[in-house]
Amino acid sequence: MSKQKHILFTIGTIIFGITFYFYVLAVMPMQASEIHVKEITWTDVYRINGQYIRGFAISENQEKWYVQLKLSAETEKAVLTHSSLAGMVFQVIAQEVEKRPVSHAYAFNMDSYIKSNGAVGQMAVETYRITQKNESFFTYMAEKRFAMKSHIQTTFPLSLQSEAEALLIGSREQMPSDMQDAYQTLGITHLFAISGLHVALLALMVYESLIRIGIRRETANLVLIIALPLYAFIAGGAPSVWRSVSVTEIILISLMFKKKLAIDDAFSLSIIGFVLLTPWVIFQIGFQLSYLAAFSLIYSSVFLKNSTSYIMQSFVITALCQLIVYPILLYQFYEISISSFLANLVFVPLFSFVILPINLFLLLLTYISTSISDFLFHFYEPIRSLLGDFIIYLGSLPYQMWNPMKPSMLLVFMAYGTVLFFFISMERKKRLILSSFLLFLPIAVMHVRPYLDSSTKITFLNVGQGDCIVIEMPYRKEIIMIDTGGILRFEQDAWKTTNEVYKVGKQIVVPFLKGKGITKIDTLAITHADADHMEAAEEILQKVHVNEIHISPGSSNKGVMEELMKEVLQQQIPMIEKGAGEEIDSSYYQFQYIYPMDAIYEGNNDSLVLSMRNSSFHGLFIGDLEKEGELELVNKYPEALKDITLLKIGHHGSKTSSEQSFLALTNPDISIITAGFGNQFGHPHPDVVERLDALHIPFLQTGRDGTIEVEITKSGEIFVTTP
Repeated sequence: MSKQKHILFTIGTIIFGITFYFYVLAVMPMQASEIHVKEITWTDVYRINGQYIRGFAISENQEKWYVQLKLSAETEKAVLTHSSLAGMVFQVIAQEVEKRPVSHAYAFNMDSYIKSNGAVGQMAVETYRITQKNESFFTYMAEKRFAMKSHIQTTFPLSLQSEAEALLIGSREQMPSDMQDAYQTLGITHLFAISGLHVALLALMVYESLIRIGIRRETANLVLIIALPLYAFIAGGAPSVWRSVSVTEIILISLMFKKKLAIDDAFSLSIIGFVLLTPWVIFQIGFQLSYLAAFSLIYSSVFLKNSTSYIMQSFVITALCQLIVYPILLYQFYEISISSFLANLVFVPLFSFVILPINLFLLLLTYISTSISDFLFHFYEPIRSLLGDFIIYLGSLPYQMWNPMKPSMLLVFMAYGTVLFFFISMERKKRLILSSFLLFLPIAVMHVRPYLDSSTKITFLNVGQGDCIVIEMPYRKEIIMIDTGGILRFEQDAWKTTNEVYKVGKQIVVPFLKGKGITKIDTLAITHADADHMEAAEEILQKVHVNEIHISPGSSNKGVMEELMKEVLQQQIPMIEKGAGEEIDSSYYQFQYIYPMDAIYEGNNDSLVLSMRNSSFHGLFIGDLEKEGELELVNKYPEALKDITLLKIGHHGSKTSSEQSFLALTNPDISIITAGFGNQFGHPHPDVVERLDALHIPFLQTGRDGTIEVEITKSGEIFVTTP
């Protein structure tokens, strides 16, 4: 009979899962093909940064949209910044946002972000008029959250504001980037996301306080049932918050009816309710990680019972959570922190039982007496600053991250299968050797997979208006990067400046390297000292080990190179001037610089030009070389440059480059133009496109086609792919 029940339960679970899957497909919002929006009502998910408001709003037909609204004046920004926009109704003239190609497969994807928030698309707004403010419970709670955030910014010292906002109301907008990087390296980023432990501690504090002042337990439970959802709204409503609140609510309500539910049943009901109300949440990484971590703890209580000491229990909890989430972390972020096992043992109790209560106490005190709170801040701030400096120092230590290439979905499922089998074996204390071997099998496969590829890959990264080329040798033996990309920055009014400066290295190049599992660059060649070719170098050097850097003669003393030179000196990386005739050592290709031919740096026409060739392939990478330099190459190498395989078009397709005789001589099978989408320079110039077409030279453009990968197989075949 029990076996029959087990079979029926299994069949029922499968049927329920399939039904749920089709339910999610049926209720997911369809992407809008056109914009017919005249009115929007802002939600509480928005951000005012620089001269833009970006966030989610509801249209008049109740569809959710991601809105990018451009502000026209500083006074306008000041007014909107000092009040909550949630519930505000704007009449708008909306336009479509031009569809840009994604930078690459490992970069932030706006379409996926919109989908995971249940929106139907994005729109751009430059003309609007505020008509009214809708009053509702959600608007009221958003205003209270905004008021608390404003209160923290008014009463807390500047250095403590970001931490208080993160711990108390779930806002990480002000968190400095260096601090975020340190927490990510140590694997303790979750400390600044309001988690189940935070909610549980706050609930326990409220409950015990009520009991101590003589409130009956039933009444205290009722107070929590009412108060916890309110706190979830104040805390920003992240999946981790609602998970903890909903599970607690379900258990407390069951106690009211004298039928206490098991924690795993409450957990299951929480997931079902969450997905029924907001099915798109399953695509949010926070939802996935929060429920997976809680799942590992709920269903692994047997391991905790066998752990007698606090340190051992903490280690087991950390290990279980890391095991259950590591495939998702690798799939979404391409790396995991090795040091997190030790870091969590120290920082989880420190933040949960010391720093969180201190921030809560100081917040309450600022409402009672700012003079007393200021007095305490005088002592607490320097101590907390020392701890912050120590965390940043720990985060700067090398060899803390494991970074294989992004695993395939098949490997992710394989990893989860081995993790579950390992948990079952540990619980039953059977087949421990086999389960341990299988547990590490997908990890080993992920680690060695990049080193089994016999092909050569040349990737032209879509970094906007700039150059960045990554060359991967067979079996990952050598990595050569030509230029790093960057942004040409122009002066603008202070109020238009964003809180965090957009960085090509951090947002585009480093994610690509991590997604590929590239942790070391053997040679970084910076063709010349222009920002769109080398500004991102500093950010790359801070994240990836570089053996040596090659530069054009005389370019190191240019002002744009100043920050890079500081980083090079700090890391003591060899920086070598290269010119015509010098080579890069390689086991697979002959890499030779064929330009410049003098040591006087004069700009674009002193770009490093790199030739890459073997018996079946010849590629030429010419930086921003212009007509004069191209003609010198034609005169100097009339035979060597004839009928090449691949040409990186000079100077982004500017009309000052791609001279007719140079194109006719090289006559490449494929050419690549590195020019940004809708760039203000009009690259590639129509004259260049006309010359390429006239000579029947096929070309691709990064700004139009996205990141371009040229693969050269072991047999010499060439495949060109775009996203």
